[in-house]
Amino acid sequence: MTSRGASRGTGPRVAVTGSTGQVGGRVARGLAAAGVEQRLLVRDASRAPDLPGSTVHTAPYADGDAARQALEGVELLFMVSGSESADRVEQHRTFVEAAAAAGVGHVVYTSFQGASPTATFTLARDHHVTEQLLRGTGASWTFLRDSLYADVLPLFVGDDGVLRGPAGDGRVAAVAQDDVAAAALAVLRDPAAHAGATYDLTGPEALTLAEVAETITRVTGREVSYRAESLEEARSSRAVYGAPDWQLEAWVSTYTAIAAGEMAGTSTAVADLTGRPATSLAQLLAR
Repeated sequence: MTSRGASRGTGPRVAVTGSTGQVGGRVARGLAAAGVEQRLLVRDASRAPDLPGSTVHTAPYADGDAARQALEGVELLFMVSGSESADRVEQHRTFVEAAAAAGVGHVVYTSFQGASPTATFTLARDHHVTEQLLRGTGASWTFLRDSLYADVLPLFVGDDGVLRGPAGDGRVAAVAQDDVAAAALAVLRDPAAHAGATYDLTGPEALTLAEVAETITRVTGREVSYRAESLEEARSSRAVYGAPDWQLEAWVSTYTAIAAGEMAGTSTAVADLTGRPATSLAQLLAR
């Protein structure tokens, strides 16, 4: 374990993972701004943000011993789901078991909308397994089931200005990463009030991908269109990246889950938790 500013078993009682990423980084900065001391658990200490009141611990999810040591004495843990990988569930299992062994009292976990063993989106099945693991630890938990991130929708557009995928006319209630972080911070400020709660974090409206393309065009001035693909076309258009089969199916099932209506539900959770309306795609793009 690498630590900056604290020794084993001492220091802040709040721990945050994923602080080098988009959501975890926002949460870590928000806690620091509020004067909350925290332990940042990272894979690479050189990439960790330098925040007041923070200590940095090198504790990858797959390293149970390092994670257990880094989490000793921690009462509240914000657990961002690990990077997509073929063994992510096993990494999560190792980390959850380490958190339980360290005696962590409450875990706030970033899950996914519609997490279930039969979810069309293959990675949502990983989240279901992780939720079940956390339920079995005896610790308190709160699940933040995020919809697809609205921030990444423009990145789905090809160099040719086409947003393509087998989503049909399905809708997605994509959520802004800022809103997810704000909701997480609200839960972390008063975890006991949210013990055992599951929140769907969505945007204020569910859009078809044709409407997403139109919104990107209207707000940014970039001409974008949507092209519905068949499953065969979707796999073929993505095969050029040389991704492993599990990754290819994850990419394609993002769209088929939209087609199946599994990302269409909207929730008031962002507004309920943060006290302000959820951000629309148009508002996000306008920033």
